[in-house]
Amino acid sequence: MQCVVTGGNVKVLGKAIHSLSRIGDELYVEPQEDGLALRSVNSSRSAYACFLFAPLFFSRYSIPTGLNFRCKMAIKSVQSVFKSLPTLEKTVEKCHIGLNEQKDRLTFTLHCKHGLLKTHNLSYQDSESLEAVFDKNSCANVFKAQPRVLVDTVVHFPSSLEEVTVTVSDERMWVRNHVEDEAECSKAMLTELCLAADEFDHFAVKAHYSITFCLKEFRGLLLFAESTGLPVSMYFDEPGSPVVLSVTDSVLEGNFVLATLSDDRDLQKSNKGGDADQSHPPDDFMNDDMDAYLIAMDTSAAPGPSTADLPPPSLATSRKPPAPNYRTRTHSDEEEDDDDPERPPDKKFRSLFFGSVLPPSSQMNTQPLPTQEVLASDSEDEAEAE
Repeated sequence: MQCVVTGGNVKVLGKAIHSLSRIGDELYVEPQEDGLALRSVNSSRSAYACFLFAPLFFSRYSIPTGLNFRCKMAIKSVQSVFKSLPTLEKTVEKCHIGLNEQKDRLTFTLHCKHGLLKTHNLSYQDSESLEAVFDKNSCANVFKAQPRVLVDTVVHFPSSLEEVTVTVSDERMWVRNHVEDEAECSKAMLTELCLAADEFDHFAVKAHYSITFCLKEFRGLLLFAESTGLPVSMYFDEPGSPVVLSVTDSVLEGNFVLATLSDDRDLQKSNKGGDADQSHPPDDFMNDDMDAYLIAMDTSAAPGPSTADLPPPSLATSRKPPAPNYRTRTHSDEEEDDDDPERPPDKKFRSLFFGSVLPPSSQMNTQPLPTQEVLASDSEDEAEAE
C-alpha cells in the first residue's frame, strides 16, 4: 500500500484524525479500491465516525490487487504525527503512508522543507471491519448549514456540557442545553438559541421532532468542517433514532452517526396496558428494534443497508413533537434511583451495536422483561418496610 498526500491535503488529513479522536481511542484503517477509510467508535458504541478519502485526494494511491487489510491502532499515536497542524502546514511538503506487513508497522513519513524526513513507525493490530449501517437519505428532516453558523451556535454552551437538544418546526430550529432531571430545571442555567430557516442552505422538515445527542462528538465534526470550509448536513428522525452529521466534497466524505436519547412517551403508554395505543411499539431501551441502525462488525465484507422494517411514514408524521424535557429513564430505573439518590441517573442512549444490549429477536416483545418486574417489586417492598 502506498499513499502520498501533498500540499494542503496534509493538514486536511491531520484535521480528520484530530476530529476522530473526539469519538474513540482507536483508529481503524482500511484501504479500499474507492479510497482510504479511517474510522473510530466510542467505548459505549453510541457514536461512530468515518472519513473516506477518494484516490484523487492523494497524489499517489496504490494498493495491491486483492489486498484484504484492516487494522486498528491507538489514535493518540497517530495524533502525535500531526500534533501541530499550523507548523505542519508551513513545514511539511508531503506525507507518505506505507505498510510494512513483515514488521506489522504502518509508516508515516513526513517530507519537510530543507530535505528533513520524519518517520513514524506505528504498530497496529489486525481488526475486523467496522461499518455503520444507516440510510441518511430516508430521514424525515434534512438540514445543511455553513460551519460558521453552527460554530457560532455551540460556542454559547460551556465545554463541560454533555448533551444538547435540537427541536425543529416548519421554519425554525431551537438548540438548548439538556437537563437530565426535570426537578433540576429550576436550579440549572438554561441556554437556548433559535435559528431561522433562512440561515440554512437547506431546511426541510417533514416531522416536528426533538432529539438529544452528545455535544462533544458534534464539536469534533465542526472542528473539521470549519477548517475545510465544508457545509455540514444533518439528518434525523424520531428520538432514539441516530442522527447523522455529514460533510462531503469531491475527494472526501465524512459521516458522524450519533445515538440520541429515547422518548419516554411510549414507555408511559406501555405501562397503561390495554388502554394504550398499540399502534406505537413501546420505546423500551431493551425492546427496540435497532436492526436499521446497527454497526456491523464483519470479517468478510462490509454489510449493506439493513433490511429491517422501518416505521411507516404515517406513524412518523402523525407524532407530535416531544416535550422539551422528557426524562429518559424507565419505570424500574426511577424506582432504583429512589433507593439510591446519590447515584447519577443512567442515560438511555441507544447502542448502535448489534447484540450489545438487545436480546435475541425472538425474545423481543412489548411486555416488560421479568427482571424489570422483580426490580419494581423489590423496590416497592423496600419502600413499605421503610
